[in-house]
Amino acid sequence: MEGLSSIDLQSIGKKVKQIRLRNKKTQQQIADECGISKSLLSKIENGQTASAIATLSKISDALGVQLSWVLDDETEQDLVLQQKSNRQSTVGDESMGYSYELLANRSKYSGIEPTIVHVTPKNINLRQEKTYTHSQDEFIYILEGTIYLLYDGEKHYMEKGDSAYFQGSKPHLFVPVNDEEAQVLTCFIDRI
Repeated sequence: MEGLSSIDLQSIGKKVKQIRLRNKKTQQQIADECGISKSLLSKIENGQTASAIATLSKISDALGVQLSWVLDDETEQDLVLQQKSNRQSTVGDESMGYSYELLANRSKYSGIEPTIVHVTPKNINLRQEKTYTHSQDEFIYILEGTIYLLYDGEKHYMEKGDSAYFQGSKPHLFVPVNDEEAQVLTCFIDRI
């Protein structure tokens, strides 16, 4: 890894340490899993040594992240402001039931992705009541309108101000109640 500056080594080390702590793993556990010494892992985390790509690849596998993310020299910002005027308004096909408005890029450290889901009004919604699943947990808060939350075979009426937290791995769907659009603040949260 010749040519890496001390800033790059610090950045790599900081990322490795933060994701290891997030995964609640000790240096010894990761070192054992990767077949390296705890001392070497400590030096990598402290930005004191460069390491072979193969070693960093083993570490990223053990931590469940992409090697490209560990090597990415972009630093995670403490504050990311996103003005509404600079945000892509919506993505998706309204006739299929939803469009999305991403409020912030998913944090590589926290694994949280806030989104506004625009639930298409009943009179133009062509989507059948086919539920879906995903690996993340989900928190929702109804900003505007009303929906039925279909969750694991049950139907729950929700209106402005209501909230729910649930496992995305169980079948779920937002269904419009009437001919008014509903807006649902949704946070996708990686399960640890």
